[in-house]
Amino acid sequence: MNYRDDPAALGALVRDAEVHRDVYTDPGVFTLEMERLFAHTWIYVGHDSQVPKVGDYFGTTIGAQPVLMVRHDDETVHVLYNRCPHKGTRITTETCGNTGRFFRCPYHAWSFRTDGSPAALPLPSGYQNEAFVVSQAAQGLTPVRHVQNYRGFVFAKMSDAGPGFADYFGDSLSSIDNMVDRSPAGRLEVAGGVLRYMHNCNWKMLVENQTDTCHPMVAHMSSAGTAIDLWKQAGEQNPKPMAVEIYAPFMSPYEFYEKMGIRTWDNGHGHTGVHHSIHSNYSAVPGYFDQMVAAYGEARAKAILDENRHNTIYFPNLMVKGPIQLLRLFKPLAVDRTLVESWTFRLVDAPDFLLERTLVYNRLINAPTSVVGHDDVEMYERAQEGLKANGNQWVSLHRLFEPGEAAVSVDNGTTERQMRNQYRAWARYMAVAP
Repeated sequence: MNYRDDPAALGALVRDAEVHRDVYTDPGVFTLEMERLFAHTWIYVGHDSQVPKVGDYFGTTIGAQPVLMVRHDDETVHVLYNRCPHKGTRITTETCGNTGRFFRCPYHAWSFRTDGSPAALPLPSGYQNEAFVVSQAAQGLTPVRHVQNYRGFVFAKMSDAGPGFADYFGDSLSSIDNMVDRSPAGRLEVAGGVLRYMHNCNWKMLVENQTDTCHPMVAHMSSAGTAIDLWKQAGEQNPKPMAVEIYAPFMSPYEFYEKMGIRTWDNGHGHTGVHHSIHSNYSAVPGYFDQMVAAYGEARAKAILDENRHNTIYFPNLMVKGPIQLLRLFKPLAVDRTLVESWTFRLVDAPDFLLERTLVYNRLINAPTSVVGHDDVEMYERAQEGLKANGNQWVSLHRLFEPGEAAVSVDNGTTERQMRNQYRAWARYMAVAP
């Protein structure tokens, strides 16, 4: 079906408590997502610690659009489309580096300052004509229209349509606040590199799974469950090994997840772990609380560290884990192909052990060589294949559904409310034409 020319059919893909399989399988829907959803919403680009010096740049994508995050000479961070205005050549194909005071196109040597403005042209006399002067090419590298640096996290919105930054995120920014505030200095730095993992499935399956609390004790029984069984057979050493501390909560019963709670916000954002989470009972790190008390006072330090949210979804494609200082970005490549990037952060001025635990968690859970991650990949790929079956063309999101449910709520930790919340936002932004 050509959903581009049939807005009613596009809107009908999302019902109150179920979605049509075409949202995962139709290439035309995927194309519209790149043109509409990823243009009209605020998308995470990177962290400003990735470009600490003037001239540092980081190459990534917003939806299907190649962009550069770069530190300008006034210390501000800019986001530019990664293509020369002359022939469209990618300015750089490197993921990161330092360009100095300007970017130079490798094709014809057109040069641009780090805010995108034109710096120099070869044989400039050839461009002294009115047609060039008024052209878009004469303006230099095109900046992404809207950019916001929130406590080091850089977001961008390509379109003038859609809400401003504060209205779009609202109270959901409290999850980023909590992650940053866990540093005695109130700052994070990207550390430990990035893990990239290709998934042969639609990107929305991964986003849904971040708040799916009914699968861990089932899908991960063969991995985390086996690890726990082996530890018990060995005599349950004390202190508990770090890997066991990380694996064990995945095998918590349904009651644990029900009581954990899920909070939803408008525009598709939400998080698991309102009251407690799988990160709540990690071993204390010597000296850390004392550092936090010195920085914030005892009451504030305790409030920060007692907040143990599990996964916070920033719709459409970002997840952060505040207690473990980890971020996952779900980058859509095709209707059935998604690149997942997992980034880890150092809490500035905090004990190094916290970063060590974050890195161990990332490698045990999110790496291509992880144990737990393969369980999820198998489920995603089975779903991508299973949706080809014609017996039922709808995906159920009915768990604990209540007609007319509000976007902002705290609910039972096993509800599928957050998934429904995401699809209500999806339908709203997909309805806005470019």
